[in-house]
Amino acid sequence: MIPQEIIRRKRDGQELAAEEISAFIAGLTREDITEGQAAAFAMAVFFRGMSRDETVALTLAMRDSGEVMDWPGVGRPVSDKHSTGGVGDNVSLMLAPTVAVCGLAVPMISGRGLGHTGGTLDKLQSIPGYNVMPDPALLRRVVSDVGCAIIGQTGDLAPADRRLYAIRDVTATVESVPLITASILSKKLAAGLQTLVLDVKVGNGAFMEAPEDAARLARSLVDVANGAGTRTSALLTDMNQPLADGAGNAVEVRNAIDFLMGRKNGSRLHEVVVALATEMLQQAQPRQTAEEARAAAIAALDSGKALEIFARMVHALGGPSDFIEKPDQYLPKAPVVIPVPAPHGGWLAACATRDVGLAVVELGGGRKRPQDSIDHGVGIDRIQPLGTKVSEGDPIAFVHANTEAQAQGAVAALTRSFRIADAAPEPTPVVLERIA
Repeated sequence: MIPQEIIRRKRDGQELAAEEISAFIAGLTREDITEGQAAAFAMAVFFRGMSRDETVALTLAMRDSGEVMDWPGVGRPVSDKHSTGGVGDNVSLMLAPTVAVCGLAVPMISGRGLGHTGGTLDKLQSIPGYNVMPDPALLRRVVSDVGCAIIGQTGDLAPADRRLYAIRDVTATVESVPLITASILSKKLAAGLQTLVLDVKVGNGAFMEAPEDAARLARSLVDVANGAGTRTSALLTDMNQPLADGAGNAVEVRNAIDFLMGRKNGSRLHEVVVALATEMLQQAQPRQTAEEARAAAIAALDSGKALEIFARMVHALGGPSDFIEKPDQYLPKAPVVIPVPAPHGGWLAACATRDVGLAVVELGGGRKRPQDSIDHGVGIDRIQPLGTKVSEGDPIAFVHANTEAQAQGAVAALTRSFRIADAAPEPTPVVLERIA
């Protein structure tokens, strides 16, 4: 295999054979491929694209660059969900235990915050002792005994993705749909999944703001994952306002506990969790109707069983045994909490959602550089949904900060982020489209 010949063929718009792609990724993993060659390959793909078959081959080669997990004796369908990221998107914390109650095994490989979006691992690390990097034996035991485990990507899962992503990040090729597809799916499929559901966000708080771009990415992910042998579907969901009424780390964990206690029923967040649970259950148990799957998911939440599974998962992975009973004793808190007052009366009509996420980053709840540490206590909560009627001075949200100056800066940013109109906005659905 001559790397420059593979690069040349892709540069000239030719379709690469699976064997060529596999050899190139194997060389990348062994570090036989130089950074310059990897960058040239990424740029060639960025401009020339890849066919479905090429993207399947790239995904499988990256998946097979490290350990591929299997689940002998687990006795349940092995399933997962992936979100493309947003603000206040803490769905994983509630979704995994909900579908575990309904009979699925969920080894959920999650990530850290990226840009303005929050990361599931950062949220879970708000919980003292929670181990986001368990050894394989502990992971298998928790999934088998509890039904779900939300953890991070170990060094043994899809190592080729780490190297290629780092190169994409500094060569302006992150947005390539084939490379995004292979990056997301290689990590997920390395977890040994039988089924997968994708939550592709669309709107001003998503990486894909335009509906047509989000649909194109969703179609690529679904087609490639199915082509790789994992039954997959996707939901497009709205991210033109924060999904939960909190954004940050500890505040989103607290929000998840409230959700599992039944205090968020009827919210947009509840609708997304139930829709994704319904999709996961139908994917894994095709004989179920959508109505049966939805009823099972709602029953798992309303009965308190999903809350029990979440508590067991937290404790099995090193967290406190009484975390659910005493979350405020364990979760970090910011010393300054102040409201964001409405500058005038009217209806909350629009939200610059990305700016809300960036306000959390400025408070210290996200990273400006990969090596930055996270302040788990800061954030924003009690965010009012669009369509809420407010009077002048009513709180739109509350800022949790370490200093008064930081809090006032966030208040100013959030005041600019919301538009208040004289009339209520037209309600918009949160689940926009299903792609299978």
